[in-house]
Amino acid sequence: MAWIYLLGAGLLEVLWASMMKQSDGLSRPVPTLIMLVSMLASFALLTLALRSLPLGTGYAIWTGIGAMGAFIVGVIAFGDALTLGRVLSVVLILTGIVGLKLTTGNAP
Repeated sequence: MAWIYLLGAGLLEVLWASMMKQSDGLSRPVPTLIMLVSMLASFALLTLALRSLPLGTGYAIWTGIGAMGAFIVGVIAFGDALTLGRVLSVVLILTGIVGLKLTTGNAP
């Protein structure tokens, strides 16, 4: 169950980062509210995941999901540059996430 909590926390991190961009410096109330609620939910799920996952693994995977997701949303929704170097960098993040998952041992 910890891995499901962690995945949910990571996806919510993507949402709050996207809403942070949409909030225009916290000047737009609806995106700001969505950002705050999704941020709290993300932290809550991360906290639940860290009950049984190692701190380094859980935190690194949470930030990795957020970084990869924010990259994808940035390219699709905000027109961020899609260059070979940026794609290769995201592939390295994904490789690290998979490596951490595979070497975590018997964590649920």
